[in-house]
Amino acid sequence: MRHKSNEMSEALPAASARPATNTAFNAPMNHDLNPADYRKALSCFATGVTVITSRWEDADWGMTCNSFASVSLDPRLVLWSIRKAANSLEAFTKSSGFTVSVLAQHQESVARQFATGDMAARFVGVPTQRQASQRLRLTEAAAWFDCQIHQVVDAGDHYIVIGQVMAFDHLESATALTFWRSRFGRCEDMTG
Repeated sequence: MRHKSNEMSEALPAASARPATNTAFNAPMNHDLNPADYRKALSCFATGVTVITSRWEDADWGMTCNSFASVSLDPRLVLWSIRKAANSLEAFTKSSGFTVSVLAQHQESVARQFATGDMAARFVGVPTQRQASQRLRLTEAAAWFDCQIHQVVDAGDHYIVIGQVMAFDHLESATALTFWRSRFGRCEDMTG
């Protein structure tokens, strides 16, 4: 995986094996560590980048999200999380559903556009298509999933939003946009 420099957010040892000499991972857990350090540690896990959209009270809502993941194949369930303090919380948790657009590598500017600012301005200049559900999907995305809300789970300072996939599609040739160590990047070809 190669990443650009632009800024953005098991084997078990044998019983006779000697203890690890790297004590950094053996140190006692300290729950008072700096939140910035915690975020840095989490940023070591590379993710894809999505835009989540919803239709709520006759308005379109959208936000950049990198917590998207698959939950189940049967039924088809996916999840993502939203901060409890988010201004758009009701739009995403009380509407009938949401649409996930998995961003393609060339959509870094779209990721930035949907990360901040006025909700109406987030959609300006972005090619979209309205689904039968009335939610918008980004037409240049690498993949998309139109979902009905299945469950909303209370989890710390976030809610986990689980959706049942009702429709989906993908572009075979698209390269996905990634996020790693607070930088955007792209996945290299892994077929050969």
